[in-house]
Amino acid sequence: MQETTLSDLDVAEEMADAARAAILPFFRQSNIETSNKLVDGFDPVTVADRNAEKAMREVLAKHRPDDSIFGEEFGQTQGSSGRTWVLDPIDGTRGFISGTPTWGVLIALSNHDGPFLGVIDQPYIGERFLGSADVAQATGPTGTMPLKTRKTSSLDQAILFTTFPEVGTPEESAGFKAVAQQVQLTRYGMDCYAYALLAAGQVDLVIEAGLNAYDVQAPIAVIEAAGGIVTDWQGGPAHEGGRVLAAANAELHAAALKLLRNY
Repeated sequence: MQETTLSDLDVAEEMADAARAAILPFFRQSNIETSNKLVDGFDPVTVADRNAEKAMREVLAKHRPDDSIFGEEFGQTQGSSGRTWVLDPIDGTRGFISGTPTWGVLIALSNHDGPFLGVIDQPYIGERFLGSADVAQATGPTGTMPLKTRKTSSLDQAILFTTFPEVGTPEESAGFKAVAQQVQLTRYGMDCYAYALLAAGQVDLVIEAGLNAYDVQAPIAVIEAAGGIVTDWQGGPAHEGGRVLAAANAELHAAALKLLRNY
């Protein structure tokens, strides 16, 4: 029988707390154990990634044993409830091993329609961004604040983020550049923290490619709760990953989508 004492948000926050405790002892340690997932290229994973996902799975085993789990490090665990927790224990491991505080713990709860609850947690700064049908807020060193996306309506006033300067394939890079040439400011390298900043009303657009479901489901839930829009580059659902366009509002989303649809 599935325990119902805690709300889904309570469970998600307990998972985020558990992940923080598992990760922080390893951050900015020069001897952290790192391995590469790729034969051609560099996709690092650390003991902190694995320990954090294990800690989150232990919380789910206690409170939500009937739910499915899809985690970056340990794959799929099938449940019976029709709900799936989608976990990325450290989104931005390259940043993590470089010592930058732009990585984060991503937790989403989804059904067949996509994610409906999301957490973006930055353990080192102590910031947590929450999004659901009932909650859109951030907590951090300065207290609690509501999440609300910006009202920027034109590309020439927009701030755009992506993680990698090359974005993806040459074609995807060309699509990104088509938008970047129109905006006021373009910044790079923020991983999941860029999506958190969009939800917090600090930036206007995030455009990426080659994402996995666990990279984007938590950001989708948080941004949508804050009033933003997240789709693929054709305007369709983005919760399975791939090419992603996140925008602060419908008008800005339409302007960026008009350019991206050509690629």
